Amino acid sequence: MPPKILLRFFQAYCHPRLHRHIEGDLIEVYNIRLKQSGKHVAAVKLLLDIIFLFRPGIIRPAEGYQNVNTYGMYKSYFKIGWRTLLHQKRYSIINISGLAIGMAAAILNGLWIWHELSYNKYFDNYKHVAQVTESGIDEERGGRWTGNTMTYPLGTELTTTYGQHFERVTRVSWGIDNILAAGETKLSAKGFYVDQSFPEVFSFRMIAGHRAALTNPTAVLISASLANALFAGEDPINKVITISNKMDVKVGGVFEDFPDNTKWTGTQFFLPWELFLADYRWIEERALTDWRNHFLQIYVELPKGASFDATANNIQRALQFAPEDAEQAKKSDQRLELYPMSRWHLYPTNVKQGQYEPIFMLKLVGAVGVFILLLACINFVNLSTARSEKRAKEVGIRKTIGSMRTQLIQQFFSESLLLVFFAFVMALILATLCLPYFNLIAAKNIQIPWTKLWFWFGGISFVLITGLLAGSWPAMYLSSFNPVRALKGSFKLGRFHAVPRRVLVVFQFSISVILVIGTMIVYQQIQFVKDRPVGYEREGLIMIRKKSADFNNNYDVLRNELKNTGAVLEISESMGSMTEVASGNNGWDWKGHDPAVDKSFATLPVSHMHGQTVGWQFLQGRDFDIAAASDSSAIVINESALALMKLTHPLGEPVTWTWRRDGRVMNYKIIGVVRDMVMASPYAPAEPTIFYVKGFNGNPNWINLRVNPQVSMSEALPKIEAVFKKIIPSAPFEYTFADTEYAMKFGKEERIGNLAGIFAGIAIAISCLGLLGLASFVAEQRTKEIGIRKVLGASVIHVWQLLSTEFLWVVLGACLIGSPLAYYLLSAWLQKFTYHAEISWWTFVFTTAAMVAVTLITVSHQSIRTALMNPVKSLKSE
Repeated sequence: MPPKILLRFFQAYCHPRLHRHIEGDLIEVYNIRLKQSGKHVAAVKLLLDIIFLFRPGIIRPAEGYQNVNTYGMYKSYFKIGWRTLLHQKRYSIINISGLAIGMAAAILNGLWIWHELSYNKYFDNYKHVAQVTESGIDEERGGRWTGNTMTYPLGTELTTTYGQHFERVTRVSWGIDNILAAGETKLSAKGFYVDQSFPEVFSFRMIAGHRAALTNPTAVLISASLANALFAGEDPINKVITISNKMDVKVGGVFEDFPDNTKWTGTQFFLPWELFLADYRWIEERALTDWRNHFLQIYVELPKGASFDATANNIQRALQFAPEDAEQAKKSDQRLELYPMSRWHLYPTNVKQGQYEPIFMLKLVGAVGVFILLLACINFVNLSTARSEKRAKEVGIRKTIGSMRTQLIQQFFSESLLLVFFAFVMALILATLCLPYFNLIAAKNIQIPWTKLWFWFGGISFVLITGLLAGSWPAMYLSSFNPVRALKGSFKLGRFHAVPRRVLVVFQFSISVILVIGTMIVYQQIQFVKDRPVGYEREGLIMIRKKSADFNNNYDVLRNELKNTGAVLEISESMGSMTEVASGNNGWDWKGHDPAVDKSFATLPVSHMHGQTVGWQFLQGRDFDIAAASDSSAIVINESALALMKLTHPLGEPVTWTWRRDGRVMNYKIIGVVRDMVMASPYAPAEPTIFYVKGFNGNPNWINLRVNPQVSMSEALPKIEAVFKKIIPSAPFEYTFADTEYAMKFGKEERIGNLAGIFAGIAIAISCLGLLGLASFVAEQRTKEIGIRKVLGASVIHVWQLLSTEFLWVVLGACLIGSPLAYYLLSAWLQKFTYHAEISWWTFVFTTAAMVAVTLITVSHQSIRTALMNPVKSLKSE
């Protein structure tokens, strides 16, 4: 078939407007193929095959040009993309796998972020509820301090005098963890005493009964899960529940369990405020008008359209002070604030030293998710542009037979979207399989919202945006090729054509290096703080919370019975567990103290022999002795308290405590100094602490047991349980190990470390998939070169070194860039902690060695495979 016949064929099937553009190129292409093959039939057959393959979208019929079948055109795009994926299976698997892993990580990140941002949106009044807080100038640390526990008279003042500014005002007690009994069923549950308006403010979703049930002072509202546990499916309304074996209440309503992303997650019952006053008689006796006693929380609901700031300004006069505090309050600019519900979770007021706000974690996890997805997109771009030379002739032929650049761009975008779609489907499968483990690590209960339209809208948008972003560079790049040069074989990418790919690989591995180093530093910090001396013996120490009134008069009997078992060496009582600071007070005075400076101390009432029970480490003096009657007016202080008091010889020194509620003055003497104990945040300095024997203001609510080390825990626990069931039958035997409770203080940081480790692994996996694809391409590109080298005597080791060195230098460059960045970021993070680990040089050496090893392992398979190839086979003509 001579060129003229071929031209007539094109004139019949191509629009006339295209003739002048393709005629010259077509003849040149025909002559090129004729010269190369020696047979014009092969060239003509090749061009005809291409015409029939691409005719629906590229070769446009002369007649009816305005009625082009757009559906058929795009159908052909996806059909060709599908065939391309099947033809290049290895490339397709690598690309889809990398994208799928990155997208799965991004999906999990997105669900976590959505879960965090939706905190408290379960409540109907989300936009109108605020917590009443108090703030003032922090003279010691700068800035302003914020307190969220309020006085009783403030609640009364806001309700009576300033009630016109609010829709509702409600008060909440501290959390109570009591034993609830219904018939023979007994279990421990968490609850609160609340005002009757509380269920309306927080829009309880009732399953049975009604929100107004708390107007009855003997009623209780319980959760659906608690109702099922106590009554096993029976109608709970008006059923009697005994609380802590001291009061009976009737079920007035059952509410839906709060989701795990709300303020009241895990709360199972609410009792009326009247029972709070009846249960704690001291409130009516001395707290109703005490402006110094902060022990409750206050929440307000504003009318729609009201401003939090404006309302806060209008209620400033509601805040009053005791005469002795008025001057200091004015000096520190103490004022009321309304803290909106929308800020409770992400910007909490109780962030401790060495802790980050949740908003920081939200931004951090979100940034990591974006980087992981970016790494996956970089892989796609790298592999697509790397293979561009292979597709140069394809682009040249398409352009020659009439394909416009926009059509080529659409073709490559279609291939990109097809690949991203498959990756998205695989990502959904991976995310579903990994979600339970992700929830376990993140301590969440996130579910994939399959039935929500916004999820699918987001998913489709995700595919489109990712596909367009990932395919933009290859589409623009490939469609710009010159057809004649590409088909002549003279198309060259240039000496710097691989530089962008190397830059992107460096970026990939730099991110991976930062994540790996970050994981190691976080782990080192956690271990460093865990190894910090805690000032007492955690191992073998059991803590039991008093949840029944039967504990009150049975301590001595319980102590004797437990010691008689031989499983317990010593027993003591304390207010608060060993892992918390339960109370604090000022009003202390000692020799050399400046009366103008009224420092607050953590004050903890304990029983005799407490130090021996928990394992105090004495620097001076002794423990409280049950045989010494004078110890009822003795105190033990810790190192921080001694440093604050500046006493050279503290033993025997008199100390007075002026009780702020009624002005009583109590006289004590110091009998011992102990090492600082880590009771609150393990990352912060220990608070100055004073321990005194239970008595005045002493209400110990915990029992501490020192288990005999000669008795195994499996043998000791049944003996201890038998004693408790005998003496305290109203309460189930529930206990906590001190070391377990202490370990929970590291939960957030350990989750950070675990998530960082997982994301580092994902980043490395994606980067290695990219390396594997690039190594395969380079090996394929240099097959003939390697064949010639082998013929000339090159060894397998030499060929392996030749193919691996390029990637090795790229990864080493990434380590040189990523390591300083990681050091800068992690150093700033560690400075947040008073006690922190030092960043050691071996961390960076280990990371670099690990990255080099991973790189060599990744590229060596393809390198050795190519090196072992028969040179005769590789040197054969195409």
